[in-house]
Amino acid sequence: MIPVRAFGNKTNKKKRSVNIQNTETMLRKYAFMQIEEALATLESRIGGLSSDEAEARKSFYGANIITAGRKNTILHRLFEATVNPFNSILLLIAAITYFTDVVAAPHPDYLTVLIILFLVFISGLVVFIQGERSNAAAEKLSEMITNKADVYRDDKLTEIPIADVVPGDIVRLSAGDMLPAELRFITAKDTFVAQSTLTGESYPIEKFPIPHNEPSVDLMDLSNIGFMGTNIVSGSATGLILSTGNNTYLGSIAKEISNIRAKTSFEQGVGAVSALLLRMMVIIVPIIFLINGLTKGDWGDALLFSISIAVGLTPEMLPVIMTSTLAKGAVTMSQHKVIVRNLGSIQTFGEMDVLCTDKTGTLTEDKIVLEKYINLNDEEDTRILRYAYLNSAFQTGLKNIIDLAIINRATQNGLEGILQNYCKVDEIPFDFVRRRMSVVLTDKNGKHQLITKGAAEEMIDISSFIHIE
Repeated sequence: MIPVRAFGNKTNKKKRSVNIQNTETMLRKYAFMQIEEALATLESRIGGLSSDEAEARKSFYGANIITAGRKNTILHRLFEATVNPFNSILLLIAAITYFTDVVAAPHPDYLTVLIILFLVFISGLVVFIQGERSNAAAEKLSEMITNKADVYRDDKLTEIPIADVVPGDIVRLSAGDMLPAELRFITAKDTFVAQSTLTGESYPIEKFPIPHNEPSVDLMDLSNIGFMGTNIVSGSATGLILSTGNNTYLGSIAKEISNIRAKTSFEQGVGAVSALLLRMMVIIVPIIFLINGLTKGDWGDALLFSISIAVGLTPEMLPVIMTSTLAKGAVTMSQHKVIVRNLGSIQTFGEMDVLCTDKTGTLTEDKIVLEKYINLNDEEDTRILRYAYLNSAFQTGLKNIIDLAIINRATQNGLEGILQNYCKVDEIPFDFVRRRMSVVLTDKNGKHQLITKGAAEEMIDISSFIHIE
């Protein structure tokens, strides 16, 4: 049968609320510090931490991963897989049968009790084994999906997994980047951050290096604090990491809800059937007991007979049948590359009409290859590749997959040498109002060039002239 988990107690809820308050107090403290004071408090510097310092802090603070509660032991998971409303009724029936067939019987008979216990054990074991297999497969999949962050280590910009980010790190951010942890902005140029994952508000918030708010302002409105899980909509920035993993605001929320899980429709149905059986027993068994006792006068036989009725009302094989059916469904779905972590979710999955999913990097390989670079005459033009290469190579921050495709193709065509002929003057970051990204370069003759990239149709609309050879 499918396990049903209990909610956390009030003491744990109070403790978790304290965690959120402590996180908020810490963030407000750093928000109104001078940048130099914040760096000194975290024993960091503008050039970032050294590799040894980062490794020591990772050992102390742990990986930058949100863990939604402590992982249960094998015995606890086996207990959760076995104990549920229906199996609880069977265990009650087993206890009653033990009393009638063993304790009160002149010749003890353990067969019925053992059969019921065996059915309960098999039902729980199937759920446990399926859950362990699914969790192991899901963990392997999660290990394959890694997010990266641009971090200054040993005074140079390095791309590292987000899990390796530690308090005191200096990170570089640009449009499209997700904030790897809680941070204080050190520099910000036209930086807008979408915080809808935490606030539900779709409109992005502009961020600044210095506080633009009063100390009493709402935590989410702090103008120089960035939150883990939010993302840069436009602009570029650098930030000082303040806290990571479970010590972030998102981590505190995850702790608060880690033990709360909504029941699936299947679990609700099992609970309803179990409750119906209990009500029937509570009503029918006493009535049978009284009628049999009053008519025959042997109250001992009446008790045994009424208990037998209770046993007969319970379909002992039902848990095994349902669990086996769901397990077979999970195996069938695994053959179609679908991992079922909770057997009870199979029915919910079957009730879906529309499934929305972000397939990039999960269902697809997350790789883009530049095949052609053509001009308005639909002809392949090396100038297009050259200008695209200059724009992608000189832009600030982490290169997205389109930039990497352009750089790779330009390198294959031997264009990497042209970078020596240009110097970067300035940059206009991408934003969702302007919808394009520009770099200003100067060549060896001192000529300035503004190289802009964006959607082809929009670039044509804003252009006054088109150069065609």
